[in-house]
Amino acid sequence: MAPEGYTEDELVEKPTIELFESLDWESANLYHEFASGKSTEGREGRRDVFLPNRLRSALVNLNEDIPPEGITQAIEQLTQDRSKMIPVNANRDVYLLIKEGVKVLVADDDGSETTETVKIIDWSHPGENDFFLGSQFWVSSEIYNKRCDLVGFVNGIPLLFMELKATHKNVKHAYDGNLSDYRSTIHHLFIPNGFIILSNGSETRLGSTFAGWEHFVEWKKVAHESEQGVISLETTVRGTCTPKHLLDIVENFTVFEEGRGGLEKKVAKNHQYLGVNHAIDAVKNIKKNEGRLGVFWHTQGSGKSLSMVFLTQKILRKMSGNWTFVVVTDRKELDPVISG
Repeated sequence: MAPEGYTEDELVEKPTIELFESLDWESANLYHEFASGKSTEGREGRRDVFLPNRLRSALVNLNEDIPPEGITQAIEQLTQDRSKMIPVNANRDVYLLIKEGVKVLVADDDGSETTETVKIIDWSHPGENDFFLGSQFWVSSEIYNKRCDLVGFVNGIPLLFMELKATHKNVKHAYDGNLSDYRSTIHHLFIPNGFIILSNGSETRLGSTFAGWEHFVEWKKVAHESEQGVISLETTVRGTCTPKHLLDIVENFTVFEEGRGGLEKKVAKNHQYLGVNHAIDAVKNIKKNEGRLGVFWHTQGSGKSLSMVFLTQKILRKMSGNWTFVVVTDRKELDPVISG
């Protein structure tokens, strides 16, 4: 037994929860969620990974013109069982519903039906959404029952998964001993997931939902490349889990692309996120800058192609205008990389 005050909970989890609370997240310990026989969050059972009370409340608030039956349709589409699908394909399906909204049929006064779009998240106004951090969150499958350290829900959707280890343990143990197990035993928790954070308090790594350990990276800076890089859980949380940052990463810095083994999900690294957003700021001030936007410099193999994708997709999604992008390469072998 660890000495009092030196447990994983005391040294890592509690300060992390307090940090989230300082960033305007509501939090609750869900270890005894079903103690009364009924979930405090409205789940019918531990197999449910969405929080239905928060989800319905959020959708009603974000879609005042959509009748209750339309909200119900949206929730059914969003939460339907996708456990038989290839996990990354299921993740993309849910991601697109979350990002673009859910199409539903709504009855008109004359008896006809029209198609409406139910907004799932207000991407432009983080404060209009419900941010909730659940600790000690139980999730069950057909034969397994697992307790997750921290799960971050946006409007009742589990977009963030965090696995924490004691400070004396290597952070890779969170991947080898916990995350890998959860992905296979309670894989349905990861179908709506946005990204994952693994930490022992001092060393922290962030990765996309299905990334291998080699693709989990450090997030050393919060707002600008000129910052002194700090490897810590606090830096990662402030840089990626502040409501504005989390929504930005999920909405604009996530891509799905076909790889050698099938569909792959990729999330921006720290330098891509900061660099692209500074480029976006330069585009917003293009007249003041007299057309000079600056140089976004990458080392070899650091993701230049994906940075281009993140930049163009965010401009097209968030900035009005009839945009045209010209991509120039200096070697022919780069052409299929860029076009692909």
